[in-house]
Amino acid sequence: MEGSHAGGGDQATRHGHTGEGDFAGQFDVQFEGSANTLEAFWMPFTWNREFKRKPKVITGAKDMHYTTDDNRQVLDGTAGLWCVNAGHGRQRIVEAVQQQVARLDYAPAFQLSHPLAFQLANRLIGMAPGDGAFDHVFFANSGSEAVDSALKIALAYHRARGEGQRTRLIGRERGYHGVGFGGISVGGIVNNRRKFGQLLTGVDHLPHTHLPEHNRNTKGQPEHGAHLADELERICALHGPETIAAVIVEPLAGSTGVLVPPKGYLQRLREICDKHGILLIFDEVITGFGRLGTGFAADYFGVTPDLITVAKGITNGTVPMGAVFCRKGIYDAFMEEAEHGGGTIELFHGYTYSAHPLACAAALATLEVYKEDGLFEHAASLAPKWQEAVHSLADHPHVIDVRNLGLVAGIELAPREGAPGMRGYEVFTNAWEDGLLTRVTGDILALSPPLMVSEQQIDQMVEMTRKALDATP
Repeated sequence: MEGSHAGGGDQATRHGHTGEGDFAGQFDVQFEGSANTLEAFWMPFTWNREFKRKPKVITGAKDMHYTTDDNRQVLDGTAGLWCVNAGHGRQRIVEAVQQQVARLDYAPAFQLSHPLAFQLANRLIGMAPGDGAFDHVFFANSGSEAVDSALKIALAYHRARGEGQRTRLIGRERGYHGVGFGGISVGGIVNNRRKFGQLLTGVDHLPHTHLPEHNRNTKGQPEHGAHLADELERICALHGPETIAAVIVEPLAGSTGVLVPPKGYLQRLREICDKHGILLIFDEVITGFGRLGTGFAADYFGVTPDLITVAKGITNGTVPMGAVFCRKGIYDAFMEEAEHGGGTIELFHGYTYSAHPLACAAALATLEVYKEDGLFEHAASLAPKWQEAVHSLADHPHVIDVRNLGLVAGIELAPREGAPGMRGYEVFTNAWEDGLLTRVTGDILALSPPLMVSEQQIDQMVEMTRKALDATP
């Protein structure tokens, strides 16, 4: 987030602490000899200097609300960070994790495993899109790790099939695929890339699909822009399609500010990839597990990729976990290569915490909550209400575009002259002070509430967003 806080006085003073102050008494656990100040923690993707002047501290959460350190209730308009799809503090998930840590706290994933890992893999394959198209799951610990795993699987898959010349990876401008070197290489958000050297070689990018001159304030999928998928043919002609291993895109781009794919765009990407033998990877770290009212965006759009990366909603954000869904034939290629070559380990890749027992327990419980509460169906039923509610903000003087799909919305603001990002950050801060958590990327607000949200809470979110806009110059 960029920008500065507007108005409201000194929050650190009002909350009884400062950037250099002590949090004694704020938390249940204190360690002898350890001062609990704000300074030691280097916060990720955060304006650290501003936060430590005026901190925003969360101490609890339940269902649709966070509790702050000054005991305010804040309506969660972002499902945490796109991940708490079932709402906070769900008892089934809490108990599953508590029981699992007492039964088996850790098990190695190399040459050993535990029952929940296989149970979860089978559950995920059973709900995967494409009517039986997927048959294996590889576990990681985050969306970033899932993406890097998928890229490595794609490269090694082609080599296993005798097409080792396929080494090129294609991402997309404004794409976000985590923060590993693979993810930022195929990603297309400049601030995530500019300070980290040359990154991976052999990477090219499709153009983004944001066409405000044609699609401003579109409700749902835009009509214009499917032709942008044909840029993949141009890239193929430039590099040779036989050198390209995979194309990776977010079906709906979230972190960059909610870019909804034009009608026909993803279908056209699938056609071009099939034509040239290129693997198509969907990054569903945000869209997976009900965000669009279906299990996965692949279900919603009717397009089946070859690999799917997931994280976030897989455990409701309770325990870190990521995964890669692999289409039939990918795993088999690795097994056959090793068998014919006399090898043992088929994929030299993995993590200490792959399929961690606590994560598996949390994920299995989360899937049960989604099913028992009908949360995917609930999200689908609320999508029309959500669409009309968020588009009611289009008439605000600060708002230049509203985009939505499922239970996601992006509200783009006119940037303040000479200070890009400041208006967005001030709206975020004003909303927080009034009791609403939003997400901000530059001058774009994103809303993506837990799927248990009610119609009344949708109205409340929109009303509070408008109030925050009104309070911001």
